[in-house]
Amino acid sequence: MTGGVIIATTRLIPMHQNKGKSIADCLADRTDYAKNPDKTNEGEYISSYECDPRTVQGEFMLSKRQYDDITGRKQASNVIAYQIRQSFKPGEITPELANKIGYELGMSFTKGNHAFIVATHVDKSHVHSHIIFNSTSLDCTKKFRDFKRSGKALAQISDRLCLENGLSIIENPKRSKGHYGKWLGDEKPLSHSDKLRQTIDEVLAQKPKTFDVFLQLMQGAGYEIKVGKHCAFKGAEQKKFIRLRSLGEGYSEDEIKAIIEGKAPQREVKKTAAKQPKRQEKSVNLLVDIQAKLQQGKGKGYEQWAKIFNLKQMAQTVNFLQEHKLLAYSDLEEKAKKCTATFDELNTQIKTAEKRMAEIQVLKKHIINYAKTRDVYTAYRKAGYSPKFYEEHRAELTLHKAAKAAFDELGVKKLPTVKTLQAEYADLLSDKKKAYGQYHAAKKEMQDILTAKANIDRLLGLEQEQKAKEKSQDQR
Repeated sequence: MTGGVIIATTRLIPMHQNKGKSIADCLADRTDYAKNPDKTNEGEYISSYECDPRTVQGEFMLSKRQYDDITGRKQASNVIAYQIRQSFKPGEITPELANKIGYELGMSFTKGNHAFIVATHVDKSHVHSHIIFNSTSLDCTKKFRDFKRSGKALAQISDRLCLENGLSIIENPKRSKGHYGKWLGDEKPLSHSDKLRQTIDEVLAQKPKTFDVFLQLMQGAGYEIKVGKHCAFKGAEQKKFIRLRSLGEGYSEDEIKAIIEGKAPQREVKKTAAKQPKRQEKSVNLLVDIQAKLQQGKGKGYEQWAKIFNLKQMAQTVNFLQEHKLLAYSDLEEKAKKCTATFDELNTQIKTAEKRMAEIQVLKKHIINYAKTRDVYTAYRKAGYSPKFYEEHRAELTLHKAAKAAFDELGVKKLPTVKTLQAEYADLLSDKKKAYGQYHAAKKEMQDILTAKANIDRLLGLEQEQKAKEKSQDQR
């Protein structure tokens, strides 16, 4: 199960052997529910991998017996299978596509190492799939091990598959064990109690003279009323009456009468609609912007659009944005700047060290040559710079002149000792190695961020805007 921003809701559920029941009976209970003909359109929306949906229970059982025979091990836990639940936005996906995506999710998550069935249910407003895979591997030598953050890994695969198929993004879903609708968080419909509070406020705003007139107005608003010890209301969509006293502070019968009689202040009428996310800067949620572009792609120009944008690449970008919490364009832009600055700083540091290390190597060579040839040069000078002496000692004098020229070029006025240079070189080498350790990580981070930003810029058209702006500035 996931939090954050996601494409479709997913949940990984270990299926245990219940006390007092055989493994076969437990498997039958789970798979029979998933394959229910009333939920799968008489089995039309069932698919499978390496097993027959009609005999899945027996095939799973056989693999477990073979596991015992091959390994000689008994199952350490009572997990007999795993179920993945994948739900989609109501009205957006066909059962056929939901089943296809469920199959691809099962294959990707299990890496094709476990048999599974995919049963897509269409009996609710939200199409959803039950993917049940065997805890025993196909070769009957291993068991599936539920790993740390498996729910997140599952959700990322689901996100990628859904984005590749142009499915909607749910903004700020809440963690829940329920169906798709419960994941909508602030976007979910009003509860019956919220609707009743809202209607009461609207009726009180009409300033009824008495409580009886209030009740008449509530009836006119479509509520059935039960008057007795506890006043209760039932709307057309409700199955049960809701008592006033259960609505919380300000909505009891006595409190409503006090408002009618002017003994308590009138509440301000508010439409208690689903809470809206705070207004933020443009492109506050890049996933929403991406989704808008994907939905545009389903229109007339889809073929041309599909040539320009690689859906799999965009799916990877979405996962990257979620992983690094870069859902605001300004955050992505700032991150790109920081990563680039960090990389440039390390790159400059390394190049500066390498340049100085090269200088030290050259300087060491010339200092040694200068020391070796100093006496010869002194003698040459005493000989009045004799051509004959020069020819006899050409090699030594050439080295000596080269050393002096190098000192002048490097701006060396006082010669350092070779020992000092060796110590400086060792320090630079150590610093360079440390910088290199950070350099490769910084380079990869910068490349990943810049790739994601380039994908976003390309998709959202910011690149074209920037080019147009630069062209306009050049024309001024």
